[in-house]
Amino acid sequence: MRQMNIDFAPRGLRRSLFHTHPALLALGGAGLLLCAAAGFGGWKLVEQQRLREHQLRHIQERAAAISARPVEVARVAIPEGQAAFVNGAILQLNLPWRDLQDAVAAATPRSVALVAMEPDSRKQVLKITAETKTSDDMVAYVAELKQQELFSGVTLTRHEINEQDPNRPLRFQLEAAWVSR
Repeated sequence: MRQMNIDFAPRGLRRSLFHTHPALLALGGAGLLLCAAAGFGGWKLVEQQRLREHQLRHIQERAAAISARPVEVARVAIPEGQAAFVNGAILQLNLPWRDLQDAVAAATPRSVALVAMEPDSRKQVLKITAETKTSDDMVAYVAELKQQELFSGVTLTRHEINEQDPNRPLRFQLEAAWVSR
């Protein structure tokens, strides 16, 4: 015969808890703990946000106070020699290297060998040392450099035959003044 559950007692919290399955009670307790942890975490986040807003207002007030105050720049006396050195370095850095190299490369034939290129930024002059086999090639090279738009004037400053070299090349030096663009 089957067991019959006859219970005429009135329903209440204690009686409901007693008849509830223990797994359900454990699940409900875990849910309450999770809710409490989420509430605590949310409260901490709100506190952090308030703190950050307070810090932001403080930083903005400091920035406004700093920007309202005039900035005094200390005057530093630079010696004349140092100023000339710095200006010379700036002139060297601002040389139109690419334009100079392109103009010289465009004018240089295969019969001319470049030995050195020395720019003088103060005078805007490029000293070129080169070698060739004949004086005709040298004169043609000077004429070709004069045709370049970058150079305003090209002058042959010196030439000599290198007697120590078995090929006896003609070494010459010229100055090409360039125009600023």
